[in-house]
This record gives sequence, C-alpha cells and structure tokens, in this order.
Amino acid sequence: MRELSGKVAVVTGAASGIGRALALRFAAEGMTLMLADVDPGSLAETARQAGDGKVLTQVTDVSDAAAVRHLADRCFGELGAVHVLCNNAGVFQGGRMWTRGEEDFTWLLGVNLWGVLHGIHAFVPRMIEQDTEGHIVNTVSVAGLFTTPGSGGYAVTKHAAMAASQALAEDLAATGAKLRVTALCPGAVRTRIADSERVRPAGPVATPTQDEVDARERVGRAAERGIEPAEVAGLVVAAIREERFLVLTDPRYAARLRLQTETLLTGNLPPYQ
Repeated sequence: MRELSGKVAVVTGAASGIGRALALRFAAEGMTLMLADVDPGSLAETARQAGDGKVLTQVTDVSDAAAVRHLADRCFGELGAVHVLCNNAGVFQGGRMWTRGEEDFTWLLGVNLWGVLHGIHAFVPRMIEQDTEGHIVNTVSVAGLFTTPGSGGYAVTKHAAMAASQALAEDLAATGAKLRVTALCPGAVRTRIADSERVRPAGPVATPTQDEVDARERVGRAAERGIEPAEVAGLVVAAIREERFLVLTDPRYAARLRLQTETLLTGNLPPYQ
C-alpha cells in the first residue's frame, strides 16, 4: 500500500505515546483519521495536534466488543471506508506469575489481546469487502517475542497478540485478500506505559506487591531511555508501504531472537536480557 494520502486510518490508544505519534504521522501523510481511546481529554488533544485535516474521535474501551463494533459502524458509516487499522491500545502490569490475580489477567487480556481480536472482528470483514488495498497494524511489543522476570502477565497477552497477528496475516494471504498485516514489536519507547494504572477501570484498590512496584519502576526507567514515539510511527509507515510483517525497533532484537530460537532447539531455557 504505497499511497496513504486521501485514505482513512483508525488508531486505538490514540490519546498518548505511540498511538498519538501514529495519528500525527498519518495526518501529515494526508489521511483522514478516526481516533479512539478511553481518555477523552488526551484524545481531544491528539485530535487538536493532528491539525486541519478531517479527524473524528470516539471514546472506546477496546476490551468491550460492542464498543469496538460501534467504532467500526461509525467509521464505515461516516467515512465510507477504512484502509489502515491500528490496534494499538495496550496496558502494562508487572509482577511474578503467582502474584497476579484473576482480575489482573482479565484486565491485561481484555486490552492487549481482546482489543486486537475485537478490532479484527469488527473491521477486517468490511475491509475485505471494500476490495481495496489495506493494512492492519497490531502493536504487539517485544514482549510478544521475549519474556523477562516480573512481566509474565504482560508477556502472556503479548505473545497471544503476536500469534493473532501472524494467524491473521496467514489467513488473509491464503484467501487472496488485498490486506496486509504488520506486527509492531517496539522495545523501550518514551511513553507512559509504566503508568497504565491511570486507565484501569475502577474497582477494589489493592496494595501493590513489591514485585509489581519493582517491575513498574524498571519499565518506567527503560521508557525514559527509549526512542521517541515519532520514530516508531515512521517505522510503521515504512512497513505499510513495504508490506513488512515484523517491525523491530532495535536491530539488536534480531540477534536476540536468533539466540532464543537456537537455545530453545537445544531444549534449554533462553537467557533473558
């Protein structure tokens, strides 16, 4: 998909971070935007920064299938088509596997996995029916390729999102669809991912466990040293134009992925970094 100008892009998680950077880059490319997030104030700020082009916004909880269907209905009803779908919304919670409760996994899976699946179900059939070139970008994370101590729940959801992305790409190719897929696997990026609790639905407040606090601080420090979201958005636009499936934001991840595969083939646990 070489030409973006005049096309329609949908971005979830558009209120900040990578989502906002994607929105701004797509606007600069001359695209019409539908932006979604659970944070109405920051979502409106993204729309303001996107400039004078056509920008629609909708407060959307991607873990809610009905909400994502409503988003899709509005996109196709008011904009007539969708050419780029970015299932970008994501949240983080750290902690050891045995300290994360059912409610923690429910929240992580709802946004990080079901958010992707709801986007696929609500948008992809109608994108196929358009019979035009199109692209689905799923923000997976490098945690969808590697695991590290203290981030097990997050890694579970991101590994599943990676599998969903590859399966979607294979299904589309097998049926001759004109749509392509990119699995975006960023590492450290200057976002507020470590502060995901700010958008967690209201519920019983529990005292964070020490392992959760440690993981949150570790991710926050990494984010501070990370690359700018705008750089990630540039990689995404290039991947759309080149029809590239996997996007890694750090060239060192390729060697790490190779080492992981080789170690697994020996029957051993891969080293973590």
